[in-house]
Amino acid sequence: MDELADVAGSDPLAFRLAHLRDPRARAVLQAVADKAGWTPGKKGDGRNGRGIAFCRYKSIGMYAAVVVDVEVDRKTGVVRVPRVVMAADIGRVVNPDGAKNQLEGGIVQVVSLTLKEQVAFDRREMTSRDWSGYPILTFGEAPSIEIMLMDRSEPSLGAGAGSLPPTSAALANAFAHATGRRVRELPMTPERVKASFS
Repeated sequence: MDELADVAGSDPLAFRLAHLRDPRARAVLQAVADKAGWTPGKKGDGRNGRGIAFCRYKSIGMYAAVVVDVEVDRKTGVVRVPRVVMAADIGRVVNPDGAKNQLEGGIVQVVSLTLKEQVAFDRREMTSRDWSGYPILTFGEAPSIEIMLMDRSEPSLGAGAGSLPPTSAALANAFAHATGRRVRELPMTPERVKASFS
């Protein structure tokens, strides 16, 4: 969507809102933008960027909108995610703490998947045989996470896995916003990040 917004000369949030009719989808997008302090038309500076994304999980589940902030070290290729803000409409919220825990866990998991996690192979076999050979996000690398639950009287839709698609997309959009480049193969390892600048 961000690439289409760019072609249209539109802010990514405004572009999404202009093309969404579902009031619940529009509500989560506007809520996350307000909470994150979205600034329409703000440009990335080569190092810092911000991305937004939305999805309705499997087209029938929870509504989720996410804003991700990134810091990109062009020299090392390391991408850091200091902050993630999510607005989620999961219908009626039965257990707010449990729902937030599920969403936060999904966000941490997908930041790790997007930036680090991959199974390594040589010509004969898998070489990622233990945790030392399979990189994951560390506690010190985990972002600050803010979750807004949009409590509604409609039936509950579930929480958890629905946080993954928009978080990954928002992270990729934030990287593109910061650098003007897209990394289209995940994970966004330092090697792939540095190659995107070549």
